Amino acid sequence: MQRAVEHRIGVRAPAELVWELVSDFSTWADWNPIHPLAEGQLKIGTALTVHQALPGEPVRVLQTVVQDWVPYEQLHWRTSRLGGFVTAIRYIEIETMGPANSTFSNGELFMGLLVRWVSREDRRKLRAAYTRMGEALRDHAEALWAQRQTNAAGQA
Repeated sequence: MQRAVEHRIGVRAPAELVWELVSDFSTWADWNPIHPLAEGQLKIGTALTVHQALPGEPVRVLQTVVQDWVPYEQLHWRTSRLGGFVTAIRYIEIETMGPANSTFSNGELFMGLLVRWVSREDRRKLRAAYTRMGEALRDHAEALWAQRQTNAAGQA
């Protein structure tokens, strides 16, 4: 059995710029309200420490493992829940929609013997959080893209 939570949003900025934000953990505090801190390397099998700040809850420090990553396209990390009986794959994915447009998706897929214990309320909270994260990334990327376009026009 599987359960999933996902949010997708269009971004008026190139996928390369979105990836620049996603892959630079040192700037996550500038735009990411849900994961204000992430530390580690983008390398399959390596550990990542990710802080999760859900509204109304204390910040949780997650010890995760990079499951997969493809430059300019995706970052997936894995955690265990409920004593290891649930595996959660947290994913961030970017799709090129044109030279100056992209789609940003972020979500979580739950699998395992006790997946039914990942409550509807937990999934609602996560969906709201991932929506906030997607909107924040979109706003930051679009502002950065507009600034770079203005700077490029001024230099021309």
